Amino acid sequence: MSSDGPVLVAGGTGFVGRRLVDALVGSGRNVRVMTRRPEKHRGPGTPVRGDVFEPDTLDAALEGCVAAYYLVHSLDAPDFEERDARAARSFGQAAAKAGVGQIIYLGGLGDDSDDLSAHLRSRREVESLLGTGGVPVTVLRAGIVVGHGGISWEITRQLVEHLPAMVTPRWVRTRTQPIAVADVVRYLTGVLDNEAAVGEVFDVGGPEVLQYAEMLQRVAAIENRRLPIFPVPLLTPGLSSRWLSFVTDVDVQSGRNLIDSMSNEVIVQDTRIREVVPFQTMGYDDAVRVALEERKGTR
Repeated sequence: MSSDGPVLVAGGTGFVGRRLVDALVGSGRNVRVMTRRPEKHRGPGTPVRGDVFEPDTLDAALEGCVAAYYLVHSLDAPDFEERDARAARSFGQAAAKAGVGQIIYLGGLGDDSDDLSAHLRSRREVESLLGTGGVPVTVLRAGIVVGHGGISWEITRQLVEHLPAMVTPRWVRTRTQPIAVADVVRYLTGVLDNEAAVGEVFDVGGPEVLQYAEMLQRVAAIENRRLPIFPVPLLTPGLSSRWLSFVTDVDVQSGRNLIDSMSNEVIVQDTRIREVVPFQTMGYDDAVRVALEERKGTR
């Protein structure tokens, strides 16, 4: 694959996207940041007008691009499955029309044999729809991404900092494999123009498999707090999402969609990415410390 020509980042102003754009520009790539309001963009990269939910805006944004990242999700919408499916299909077809050689998508971990939540099912559907135009899609499937500004991380941090104790549903015993946002970015940049990654699906995760309860308690320990946890089996997803909205700044709809996924184990089953993009991932405690330090720097 050619490394000449611009790379488009759809979702380049978001939690992962901002960091990805920084890394790509830092490596010398010509990066287009797709945004609904290019006049307000102040970061690196060249802002271009585009919206995945407005197909007519995609042709100009993708014109001449050799690759495109797709980092778009609609967790805060009640009809997010339909919206994300429509957007992914439109983007994949526009990318094919523009002659894009590779689409890179950040999806979600989860065993396909499991009864996946609507959120994770939607991520799987997006994977396939992005390729309907014929452009090879590279998929990285991640669980919780730890970093300042990430919604799953913010839920974790705010629960620890706002509550003296937690009465929680059974999902706190579900296992997950959190990964530092810096490591996600290293994987995203590492698969670009990488022949071994084109058209492939990879699981990505940090070095530790943890229950949600362990993650919460380790954050509490790092912040020198105590956080007793008392599981309550009958606390439903609907009640859990409303409870989250009271003790965090996450809206009810996003909280509900995330909580529904917390009954699914999200751990790495396939480790091939370590051969394609080899490096040592950051441990959970170190990722937490980096996220907390970054938050301090923004206050």
